[in-house]
Amino acid sequence: MIKNINSINEKKTVQSKENQLTEHFFRNEYGKMVAVVAKYLGAEHVESAEDIVQDSLLVAVEYWQHHGIPENPSGWLYTTAKNKTFNYLKHQKHKRKFEKESDTDEAVHFNFSDEQIADEQLRMMFACCNPSISEEVQITLILKILCGFSISEISAAFFTNTDTINKRLVRGRKKLRSVDLSIVSEERISKNCDVVLEAIYLLFNEGYLPNRKNQSIRTDLCLEAIRLTHILASHPIITQKVHCHAFLALMYLNASRFEARVNENEGALEMEKVDRSLWNKTLIDKGLYHLEEAQQQGIVSNYLLMASISANHCIAPSFEETNWKEILALYDAWLTMEDTAIIRLNRSVALSKVHGDDSAIAELKLLETRIDLRDNYLLHSTLGELHRNANHNEKAISHFERAIKLADNERDKTFLKKKLKGVVPL
Repeated sequence: MIKNINSINEKKTVQSKENQLTEHFFRNEYGKMVAVVAKYLGAEHVESAEDIVQDSLLVAVEYWQHHGIPENPSGWLYTTAKNKTFNYLKHQKHKRKFEKESDTDEAVHFNFSDEQIADEQLRMMFACCNPSISEEVQITLILKILCGFSISEISAAFFTNTDTINKRLVRGRKKLRSVDLSIVSEERISKNCDVVLEAIYLLFNEGYLPNRKNQSIRTDLCLEAIRLTHILASHPIITQKVHCHAFLALMYLNASRFEARVNENEGALEMEKVDRSLWNKTLIDKGLYHLEEAQQQGIVSNYLLMASISANHCIAPSFEETNWKEILALYDAWLTMEDTAIIRLNRSVALSKVHGDDSAIAELKLLETRIDLRDNYLLHSTLGELHRNANHNEKAISHFERAIKLADNERDKTFLKKKLKGVVPL
């Protein structure tokens, strides 16, 4: 009996590792494979390219469960996708085109080299940025086709429902069918680079602050966002790289603090309780390098200001020695460019450190009337924190309880409940 139970547990462990590996490859290889396969099928068949890649991943799940994980999982996936692509081309109405390409040996050169992946993902990123569709639809296409986001993940990123996202995808794919994937003009790149970066930012943000329950950090998404941005920053066709450097600085500086953000039980830690010795100095140095590259251009952007705020946290010897005046000034500069409730919410922490908790509370009370923040757990969590610091314990308890009800992620609920327990009613 014990032997049977151990056997079952071992099998479950193996299946769990296989599922984790499959999810890892889905996140890391999905966009690469779709971009390369779509080159051979054409933009009008992007959905078929997605189907081929998804089918390849499903075949991988089934095969690996029965035969074990191969030594080169990526190569196994690429070969499977390549074979399925050839089979698709042979049996579709554009067979004649495929035969012509075969005569020129292009099919023989169907590969997933790093250079080809970078080229095709770059083309697909900007193909999704068709000027005839809205930016929201463009970003939705990038998240779905190149980042492998599910409909629910995209809806969470946009704070909307799945029906809206499905409609955007239908409109976007209809326009995408008329795009020539072989053409990426410098004019299109200069006009749409900001939209591409915004989509990648949403990808990184989902990794940094996951919407999924019980997940603290999704490192795979953050690494993929960094990889895609490096494609933009290093490609010779992109001459204006200042925003790419600023964005890379932001991601590296934030990623440098990942390991210190949670305790041994994967629970979130408050900023002042973080062990700064766990911060990744190599990533901080990379972030500061890209920040300096961006600053030399003299162009101020949202990414540059966010990276500068993050840099101030990274270089501070301790929480108490953080240059809050500099951070508040950066937030104020950000507000002159983009005055949103979320920016003001994040600014309130620096405001409380410079001008006191009551000033920050007064600022946030004005935000409570905003529809886009009324039911946001972060607003009530922040108000709870400020009231607690100001010894307004009853108000702190009320806001923490409200935040717990509004939070969707169990990780966040656990963190808030811990804060709530620390407040002693007067």
